[in-house]
Amino acid sequence: MAGKRIAIWAIVAAVLGLIAYPKIKAARAAAAGQGPGATGQGPGGPGGIPGQGSGAPSGSAPVNAKAAPTTAPGSASPSAPGAANPQSGAPSVMGGLPVTAKVLHTERIDNRISATGTVLANEEVEIRSEISGKIVRIAFLEGSKVNKGQLLVKIDDAELQANFLRAQYQRKLADDEEYRMRMQLKIEAVSQRDYDQSLNALNLAKAGEQLLKAQTDKTELRAPFAGVIGLKYVSEGALVSPSARITTLQMVTPVKVDFTIPGKYAGWVKPGTPITFTVQGLDQAQAAKVYAVDPKIDPDTRTLHLRALCPNQAGSVLPGSFANIEVPLQVIDAAIMVPTEALSADAKGPKVFLYKAGKAEPHSVQAGLRTETMVQLTGGVNVGDTIITSGIIQIRPGAPVTLTAVN
Repeated sequence: MAGKRIAIWAIVAAVLGLIAYPKIKAARAAAAGQGPGATGQGPGGPGGIPGQGSGAPSGSAPVNAKAAPTTAPGSASPSAPGAANPQSGAPSVMGGLPVTAKVLHTERIDNRISATGTVLANEEVEIRSEISGKIVRIAFLEGSKVNKGQLLVKIDDAELQANFLRAQYQRKLADDEEYRMRMQLKIEAVSQRDYDQSLNALNLAKAGEQLLKAQTDKTELRAPFAGVIGLKYVSEGALVSPSARITTLQMVTPVKVDFTIPGKYAGWVKPGTPITFTVQGLDQAQAAKVYAVDPKIDPDTRTLHLRALCPNQAGSVLPGSFANIEVPLQVIDAAIMVPTEALSADAKGPKVFLYKAGKAEPHSVQAGLRTETMVQLTGGVNVGDTIITSGIIQIRPGAPVTLTAVN
């Protein structure tokens, strides 16, 4: 048993030796590579200090030698002037704030305001009966065009016709009686009083006849003007009263545009002023002219009420449509316009930044008309000036700027 244990330990020792051998070999190679001066070999004999040069006396202080730079040949030394610091990155050259600008020039603009309104029929009426009765005839087609005076609805008038016929007979009898009494008065066969009574009876008969004729005429509902008839709300045989709506009639050629504008523009808009408007469903803008202006400004809303007339020959603009309206006020032939974002304001009023010799110089200006994206400058700048149009919030007076684009 002892012999086996000795053999096992011998094998383990051999394996450990094989594993440690490469490390030992590498350590010896490193030690051999130190060269002369690794140990003191001078007059001091053994015991020299590692790292000392040859001949260094024993026990003397180490020589302060600077380590050679570890950079590759040809590479820049970290202490060389202008070398980049890998920790902080390459140095940047400080320049002006990049901005865009515009060279001012004059242009033609239309001073106009926007408003909203409603399209109305030129004429519109609800068809109702003036008397109660039964409908015996409907003489129109829904949605069709009708002419002025055209019969639309007929109410039963049989009873009225009978009364009217009786009134005619009574009027004829009274007429004959008046004639006889007049003849007898000429020969003084009757008194003046008797003749006056017969004449009064004749007049009453005529009035009764006219009354019944007027009532009979009310049984025929006719179009008061030419237009387009609407939908019907009753049928033949229905019993109607003056409160029942039968249909509607609208004149849609032309149409009216009803709208309001702020009262401060009252002096700019007069009858004859042209406007344009658009409605949903139609891509093309429609033209119209103001024909009526309310004589006063609404004290509650401080707005002025106007109406314009649109020919609407094609009948494409329908009453009741919502209209977006453009009202021109004046035309300016030589206006200086700048983008809205180029304008800022301070305690003294609006201002802009002009580009001069690479710097941003603030200038107070006077603003005029405004559009959705542009503002008119009426003072403080001249044609040919270069105005900065971006980075306005970051710019400080006199700060250097760099133009990236000029319009």
